Amino acid sequence: MSKTTALLAALLTVCCCMAAASQVPVQQLSSLTWLAGCWGSSDAAKNMTMSEQWMRPEGGMMLGMGRTVKNSKAVDWEYIRIEQRSNELYFVVRPRGNSEETTFKAIKLSSREVVFENAEHDFPQRVIYRLTLSGVLAARIEGVENGKPNGIDFPMNRESCPR
Repeated sequence: MSKTTALLAALLTVCCCMAAASQVPVQQLSSLTWLAGCWGSSDAAKNMTMSEQWMRPEGGMMLGMGRTVKNSKAVDWEYIRIEQRSNELYFVVRPRGNSEETTFKAIKLSSREVVFENAEHDFPQRVIYRLTLSGVLAARIEGVENGKPNGIDFPMNRESCPR
């Protein structure tokens, strides 16, 4: 092989590797089917229950809602959705008391976990959903709050959805 041919082959290999590395992996909403359904947890000592419900992926989105009930009164709730936008997924949330939505972009997606991030948001900067091997939905929010790292876990079990 001549030096020119070897050089061309090396350049072609480098170009192919660079092109493959620059391709953005497609994030598919259908890979979050495991999140669909009803989830909940309760704390008898605090007389509190928390629930979250997700519709299955369809029409380019999953719609969800969450509610916290304490002493038989709803004290917190939020409207949430996960949207497919081109090749990426976004988590969009509007908590009680907020007139505006906040959007987080998926930065990690696997068969049992999704991590959404918005580095510009006050707190949280990340929203994480992970399905453990035991079937627990390990939801978590985390980020920096008042200059210090903070994280709050929301473990939930699958429940029957109300009719």
